[in-house]
Amino acid sequence: MNLSLYLLTVLIWGTTWIAIKLQVGEVALAASIAYRFALASLVLFVMLWLSGRLQPLDRRAQGICVVQGLCLFCLNFLCFYTASQWIPSGLIAVIFSTATLWNAINARLFFKQRIASNVLLGGALGLGGLGLLFWPELAGHQATRESLLGIGLALCGTLFFSAGNMLSSLQQKAGLKPLTTNAWGMLYGALMLVLICLVSGTPFAFDWSLRYVGSLLYLAIPGSVIGFTAYLTLVGRMGPERAAYCTVLFPVVALNISVFAEGYQWTAPALLGLGLVMLGNVLVFRKPRPVLAQARA
Repeated sequence: MNLSLYLLTVLIWGTTWIAIKLQVGEVALAASIAYRFALASLVLFVMLWLSGRLQPLDRRAQGICVVQGLCLFCLNFLCFYTASQWIPSGLIAVIFSTATLWNAINARLFFKQRIASNVLLGGALGLGGLGLLFWPELAGHQATRESLLGIGLALCGTLFFSAGNMLSSLQQKAGLKPLTTNAWGMLYGALMLVLICLVSGTPFAFDWSLRYVGSLLYLAIPGSVIGFTAYLTLVGRMGPERAAYCTVLFPVVALNISVFAEGYQWTAPALLGLGLVMLGNVLVFRKPRPVLAQARA
């Protein structure tokens, strides 16, 4: 079951970049993200209500959902989308993939979970592999004030994403399912985005073209309803640090799609990078040997 959820997350999030690219146009960024999560929240609430699986939340759980919505369905997307104006998408993917290490560190800080050596080694190999995959794009990028700001925003977006992971893990430890907490979190995230638009004077335009509506539906339902539910379920089952390795693997899916969509060409460093990513993937999911327990025995 965990493997199915993992593969589902990688395949969905590895293809959402195409839909995100199709969203760029006459509709403001914050408004597009608000439409996405408002629709995703509506789908989740209707689905849970019809199936009778909507869990009641107390005041504490609702408060956590508010913060989770702010981190996971609002601020991180604003950071990443804004950063994409100044730095290459490959660099953003590399920075975002540090979520594996941030989740391991945050799980240690907040939940006192020991950081397994195989997770750290696998994460390091995965990041090195991504660096090789995107090396031509990274090497050709010159540092400017805007690029440094973009790197900072991408890092902030990754930290917000990791914080949302911790909050979801906390909710699941209390017996709450990701479907319910995601429904509320996406609703709160959409409302905060609407508030940001109102305060900043951003117009609520809408593009009724097939391109925009189709990409919005893909981002809202497979990309948000299914993708986030599958991923956060993995966070509860496997722990935040192991589940976050999805963020290392899904750019590889995006690159393979780019071969057909944008004419991306594989190079020797890229193939070596792909091998490192795969090796890191094996290490992260390898169960460490219970050396201490054997020694005690």
